Amino acid sequence: MFTIRRSEERGHADHGWLDSHHTFSFANYYDPKHMGFRALRVINDDRVAPGRGFGAHPHRDMEILSYVVDGRLAHKDSMGHKEEIGPNEIQHMSAGSGTVHSEFNGSASEPVHFLQIWIEPRTTGTPPRYEQLGFAAEEKQNKLKLLASPDREPGAAQINQDARVWVTELAEGAQVDYALDTNRYAWVHVIEGKVELNGHVLSTGDAAAVSKEANLKLLGLGGEKNEVMIFDLA
Repeated sequence: MFTIRRSEERGHADHGWLDSHHTFSFANYYDPKHMGFRALRVINDDRVAPGRGFGAHPHRDMEILSYVVDGRLAHKDSMGHKEEIGPNEIQHMSAGSGTVHSEFNGSASEPVHFLQIWIEPRTTGTPPRYEQLGFAAEEKQNKLKLLASPDREPGAAQINQDARVWVTELAEGAQVDYALDTNRYAWVHVIEGKVELNGHVLSTGDAAAVSKEANLKLLGLGGEKNEVMIFDLA
């Protein structure tokens, strides 16, 4: 079963320095029908103006992933990390028992576009952790690249939840298949471009909640870059 959520149905907040679309309820956007999907709690599609960002603020008991589409994101946290993340990297912060961090546009002249993702943890009160992993662009081109997993897997962040996060960038006419156990669920989010998912056409910002399906077929429909993220959830 596929339930489609169109881009324009998302929450939207334009603060001038921050233009954000909320797939699920977040901050001043509240929709009791869209509080999350399984353990997936937040997908914020954020564009931050040059030199601006989110000042130091606390988190606890949440698995937080950041994925940059364009630009550079500067990170600093109470664990002592001071890093920058760009495209073809995954940043993971397991907030656990508590941490404080800030995220700023790493450029004084160019905007940054990134996805901020929250996944509820399997257990709470664990020690906070940070990791950042890069990969070659070719690893996601017309194939699936694993970004996060509950297991320690090469090139993927290890998250405290029974969930796997994949990304693919499809050329027009290229297809990838993903086998989904029928007792699991998937959330498919189009970062940019246009794809066909098992006969459903999805464009930038669109998403699909998937259940009781054995196989996902993604076909690139538009231009050279059709980027999609798949969440495989218990």
